[in-house]
Amino acid sequence: DGRKIGKFQYADGGTLFLDEIGDISPALQVKLLRALQEQRFTPVGANREVEVNVRIVAATNRNLEEMIKKGEFREDLFYRLNVLPIYLPPLRDRKDDVLALVDHFLLKFNGTYGAKIQGVADEARELLMKYNWPGNIRELENVMEHAFVIESGSRITAASLPDSIRGLSRSVGKSAVAGDNAAGAEARENLNF
Repeated sequence: DGRKIGKFQYADGGTLFLDEIGDISPALQVKLLRALQEQRFTPVGANREVEVNVRIVAATNRNLEEMIKKGEFREDLFYRLNVLPIYLPPLRDRKDDVLALVDHFLLKFNGTYGAKIQGVADEARELLMKYNWPGNIRELENVMEHAFVIESGSRITAASLPDSIRGLSRSVGKSAVAGDNAAGAEARENLNF
């Protein structure tokens, strides 16, 4: 009928990834549970239900068992989702993965930006390995993208990494794009920081 379909309906017959499942509202938890149990739901703006066959993969960095105890997450939804749990330790506990992920992001951002960065200088590599990664892989990806935006050479250098990775604190009022190279200074001027 020409209406846009939502992600749940679009995933019919396939898999739907729900990121940060621990952050959804109690009202949405009820709707999701019902859709999973009955394999049907009523789309927004529709007056009849739609049947769906969807496999759900959900992720969170929150402790859902603790949230259940506090009444913040539905226990029945937890058990409906918790068919095959996969626990992935935080990146700080998997330091061996950091350099493999760095290589992955080198390929990704070379493609995204049409760059030709060939690797990471030793000093930058050491800083990346020493850092604790409280933001996990998303933070590493952001750091690598930051370096791609700042770096003008053929290798990611320590100077192109954010201050937090280099162990420098940022004072209030300084630009988030501040760097120790000319590209960082130019970016600050262009953004009027």
